[in-house]
Amino acid sequence: MDHSSFQKNILRSDALHQYILETSVYPREHELLKGLREKTNKEHKMALMSVPPEEGQLMCVLLKLMNAKKTIEIGVFTGYSLLATALALPKDGKITAIDIDRSAYEVGLPFIKEAGVEHKINFIESPALPVLDKLLEEVKEDELFDFAFVDADKTNYGEYHERLVKLVKVGGMIAYDNTLWLGTVAVPEDPSHDPIVKEGRSALVKLNKFLAADPRIEASLVSIGDGLTICRRRY
Repeated sequence: MDHSSFQKNILRSDALHQYILETSVYPREHELLKGLREKTNKEHKMALMSVPPEEGQLMCVLLKLMNAKKTIEIGVFTGYSLLATALALPKDGKITAIDIDRSAYEVGLPFIKEAGVEHKINFIESPALPVLDKLLEEVKEDELFDFAFVDADKTNYGEYHERLVKLVKVGGMIAYDNTLWLGTVAVPEDPSHDPIVKEGRSALVKLNKFLAADPRIEASLVSIGDGLTICRRRY
């Protein structure tokens, strides 16, 4: 798949995006987050999958505003969003992190260890749905999550939502990444696009429509990075 024509940035002005990064994001980015971002961009062929730093910054602010202590992350990749979350949580915070491939997580693990936050993370190498189903059976009402972040296979977002809306406590938050999908959700399907792009577009158009009408949540689709839908569980 040729990513050269894509930017994980919905802003149409590169100069404006760079202004945001240089003025507001990079000066406050933790040195280990910067190190992980640079290592991923330099060494990983799928670096586009990493959460952009401005989105990680927004998540950290939200987590602190919520006083979140217990979170779950579906889709870890090299761990930028995971490290950002771990840094934002208090010392006794806990993150359940699920990914089908531990090898990408290993890229970020040295940065996580150096930051002194590895003890907050329970990494599970597995498809997410079986783990979520097991949690639904085992987790008690007072053990529900404060926050969930989803950045995984787009075709399963709807399935993840049905489980997370029960696993996240009332008043808690679920955030779905890539919900603007390179801007393709706003235009007719392009037959020339890569099948992965077309598949993701179809899944996210369906998800966005569903989330907008789901009475169990309040939601805001934020035009940051590749699109981030922030949901608050109402009941």
